[in-house]
Order: sequence, then structure tokens, then C-alpha cells
Amino acid sequence: MIRTAECVSPMHPDKMCDRISDRLLDLHLQQDPNSRVAIETCGGIGIVFITGEVTSNAVVTREDIVRAVHNITTDDTIKVIININSQSPEIAQGVDTGGAGDQGIMTGYACRENSNFLPEEYNLARELNKMIFKYHPYDGKTQVTITEDNKVRVVASFCKVPKNILEDLCRNFFNSLYEIESLHCNPAGDWNIGGFTADAGLTGRKLAVDNYGPRVPIGGGAFSGKDCTKVDRSAAYMARRIAVDLLLSNSKYQEVFVQLAYAIGYDQPLQATAVIDGVETSIKGYDLSPNGIIDFLELRNPIFGRTAGFGHMGCGFSWK
Repeated sequence: MIRTAECVSPMHPDKMCDRISDRLLDLHLQQDPNSRVAIETCGGIGIVFITGEVTSNAVVTREDIVRAVHNITTDDTIKVIININSQSPEIAQGVDTGGAGDQGIMTGYACRENSNFLPEEYNLARELNKMIFKYHPYDGKTQVTITEDNKVRVVASFCKVPKNILEDLCRNFFNSLYEIESLHCNPAGDWNIGGFTADAGLTGRKLAVDNYGPRVPIGGGAFSGKDCTKVDRSAAYMARRIAVDLLLSNSKYQEVFVQLAYAIGYDQPLQATAVIDGVETSIKGYDLSPNGIIDFLELRNPIFGRTAGFGHMGCGFSWK
């Protein structure tokens, strides 16, 4: 099969919104590990708008929020508009008793195509993006197609990076990995205006990039800006952990899909299944309640700003 995936850099407008939302989550968790946070960020053309719900004993000032925005965007001229309220008491009544903070379906995945246990086309697009960003930390995208004869078609577009430099970086990256069938660097021309100066961004708009790329179906819930009582984040992490655990439990296993499904206010999943190399099985031996997941993966810690840069899976976190 021909397979394609993309990755965006941490300075892409959507990713900056994810990073701002998760940075504000971390600011609350640093002071109050039991903070309830659901923050959305929208930015574009010199303005960042932050809204959502926060219930916390932490004191995070307007100055703290503005500083976080300016640090992430590297632009201290951006105007910041804030509209944050406390969590709805009707939602809180279900979470207070240990129930899930929302309904939803969460997918976990692992395969043996590389050391990160990720789809190879996604892993290549991400690692290429990380390598380019290391030298050129600007707004940018990468895309990799693996052909039927195991060659690659590569796309790379990065702000402030000339075409010839991008081409050299891509060739060096793939030199010992794959033969490049075609290479498209800055195919619309070199560009120097990126980020919020050129385009708008929104939290949760890069879900396939956050997960496993387009090959693997996802439940639909975004991660960034949400504390761990929101199972669309915590249970997705747990599903990934289970998938990796199952994959590594038998050297013959090649691919594992995991699905978890929850109802708001209830602490046990309505579905907990794994498909190992096409064979469905039930999941046993894990506490899949929200509190059980939080404790097992240590999700009260302020670690989420680090998750929002280059995807949430296969990056060395407790969910592997």
C-alpha cells in the first residue's frame, strides 16, 4: 500500500495554540495538581484569544498568561484576550465522584515498524520535521509518502529556510533510510512570513498529527489544554500504553489496536478491547477508571507543555 502522513513544527499556528493551552494547564498544575482545566486558544494576525473553564486553587494571573503567550509565539506585540470561567457544576458533579469528565472513544495503537512503535510514514514525517526544526525553529510542515516499492516522496515547507537548504537536509535525513523518488521543498516558493502573522491557529486542529497519522482511526477528542479527568486525553494515553504493553508481551505480535469508550460521570469504560494482528480480545489487568489511569500514568504532574510540540505518542512519556 501507498501510505502518507504529515507533521507540523511547534511554530505552526495550530501547534502554537496547542502549546499555549498546555502551558496554561501546566501553570495551574504546578500549584494545584487537582486543577480542572479545559482551555482553548485561537490565534491569528496579531491577536490571541483564550477561553475555557478552570477550577483551581492555583493563582495564575493575567500577566502569567500574557507572558506564556509571548514566550511561545516569540512575539511580545501580540494582543491577548482572556475569557476564562469555572467548570460547570453539572459537569463537576460527575467528575467529583471519580467519573469520566466526558463521553468518548479513545484509540491506542502500536506496531513494530520502528523503535517508536508508530506507523512508519508518520514516524518519518515527524523525525524529519524535528531534524529541520532543530536547525531552523520556524513555522513549517513535512509530509512523507512511502510507495509500494518502498521509496519515499517527500514534501517540506519551512518559513525562512531556502529551498536548497531544505533539499540538502531532506537528502541527508533519508540518505541511509530510503531512496527518495521525488522531493518537493517549498513547492510554492520560499516564504518568510509565517505563524500568527500569516495565518490563524486553533487548539485541537491537528488531531492526526497528535496521534498516529491518517492510517489509524481516532475517536475525535483533542488533547491540549485539558486536565487528566478528561478521558479524551488520559484514556487515549492509556490506550497507547496498553497497545505497547501488548505488542511487547509477545515477540510474534506485529500490530495492536486498542479502543476504550466512556460515558460522562461513570468511572468504568463501556468498551475495553484490543485487536492483536486482526484478532479481538478483551483487556484485563488494568484499572481503567479515570483515577486509576491518572495514578498509573502520573498525570497530575505539569508535563503537558512538552507533549504539544511533536505529537503525544512515542515520545518517552509514561504511556510510551
